[in-house]
Amino acid sequence: MKNLPINLQEKLSKFQDQWSPKVIAEMNDYQFKLVKVQGDFVWHKHEDTDEVFIVIEGHLIIEFREGEVILQEGEMFVIPQNVEHKPYAEAECKMLLVEPKGVINTGQEKTEQTAENDVWI
Repeated sequence: MKNLPINLQEKLSKFQDQWSPKVIAEMNDYQFKLVKVQGDFVWHKHEDTDEVFIVIEGHLIIEFREGEVILQEGEMFVIPQNVEHKPYAEAECKMLLVEPKGVINTGQEKTEQTAENDVWI
């Protein structure tokens, strides 16, 4: 075990690609992933797990079939399992995601936005 903190800004500076979460830590069966997003994402859901979005910088809109939630810097939201949603960010938004190992960013959907899983930085 290293006795060093994980600096989120330093980790965010190591990549530029968007909609491609990078793992920075694990706890039990959960991963902490940093991601940069901008523009529209695909409608999707995660059938087996909840998903946590924590906005570090910028703001994010999460659309649902019936409404939306807007997250500002320092805010978080838990999306329940099996709830269809579509994230959107007008300008680049930097986030921390918390989800079980093995979760695919586009859920059951396979699109050009489906990212490689379990990529560490």
